[in-house]
Amino acid sequence: MSQEERLNELESKIAHQDHAIHTLGEEVYQQQKKLDHLETTCNFLIEQLKTNTGASSPTEPDDEKPPHY
Repeated sequence: MSQEERLNELESKIAHQDHAIHTLGEEVYQQQKKLDHLETTCNFLIEQLKTNTGASSPTEPDDEKPPHY
């Protein structure tokens, strides 16, 4: 294999690796956006649960009607 062929092969490999790195970087960015959104949603839901749990008074089992009523 000549030196020029080796150089062409190396340049081709580098181009493929650059493309792969760029693609992976974009994927990491998209996943981070999704993760941030999920974290925000979870925090919102936690606050909603805290608010709803604190506002409602616990019911006694004697006060509840059976499901068939």
